[in-house]
Amino acid sequence: MNTADLRARLLAWYDANARALPWRVGPADHALGVRADPYRVWLSEVMLQQTTVPHAAPYFLKFIARWPTVSELAAEEDGEVMAAWAGLGYYARARNLLACARAVARDHGGVFPDTEEGLRSLPGLGPYTAAAVGAIAFDLPTNVVDGNVERVMARLFAVETPLPAVKPKLKALAAGLVADERPGDWAQALMDLGATICRPKAPLCERCPLAADCAARALGAPERFPVKGLKAERPRRHGVAYVLTRGGDVALVRRPPKGLLGGMLALPTTDWRAAVFGDAEAKAGAPAAAEWRAVGEIEHVFTHFSLTLRVMRAEGDADGVIWTPPGGLEALPSVFLKAARAGLGNLI
Repeated sequence: MNTADLRARLLAWYDANARALPWRVGPADHALGVRADPYRVWLSEVMLQQTTVPHAAPYFLKFIARWPTVSELAAEEDGEVMAAWAGLGYYARARNLLACARAVARDHGGVFPDTEEGLRSLPGLGPYTAAAVGAIAFDLPTNVVDGNVERVMARLFAVETPLPAVKPKLKALAAGLVADERPGDWAQALMDLGATICRPKAPLCERCPLAADCAARALGAPERFPVKGLKAERPRRHGVAYVLTRGGDVALVRRPPKGLLGGMLALPTTDWRAAVFGDAEAKAGAPAAAEWRAVGEIEHVFTHFSLTLRVMRAEGDADGVIWTPPGGLEALPSVFLKAARAGLGNLI
């Protein structure tokens, strides 16, 4: 494999086929000296963790319109940012987002560090995000390896070791292709190749600029790579969510600042546990004394467990809750929005 030739072919393909993304400076503009805004690159990378481009893009545009700079984001109240994040999931990312923005505003005068080491020093920036911001915003020759790049490396070299044990090897293989020439474009070219050509299923090998070098294609089995290890069974938990209404408004609570969905508005719930809640337990855990009735169940999948929430509905009053009109429930995390819809039907 001729590394220089491979790089030239992929960069030429990127020049002609780069995706137009709202946070991206395209290769033509980049060649003219236009540089990506580190704030936009960082924000997009945080949003894209565990999220697809079509799902993240509207959130990105909403955030940029409301908070055009990292300093403006840093100055916002936690609750406002968490509400704007609702629907993107993995809410620890939103807390890390605020912590990082405030560190940049407080410790760096609102300017992101321009070294990989400096970026790694910011709260919430792991190796991948620091490498991505370094390459795309500052043209540093960092090794940017996301799921798309892992798939490209696994197929290009036909690596037989299964996931997740193979990840360090795939990262090392990707590092061998990094060079000082156009490092930001190179990182994005690999991402685009994985997203649009070297897809998980039905890869478009006939359109791939690296097809001649691809060991998986030579074997006639590109979809077999990366080799998948055995998945651990996801445990199931159970809980009860309470839809308490008063004159049309719905009772919400603020979850504790740390832990799953920390700091988010939510329906009142029991703890989530392995055992199913019986009728007496479900009513005993309610936020108010009222005529509670079961109205259904919802299912939700988190990273490490699946959740079944039994939904209870009642009309009444309670102390220490936040009364919210049905229209305001759209900002709830998706698990609670599902439960609210189960409890309120066509009212939201």
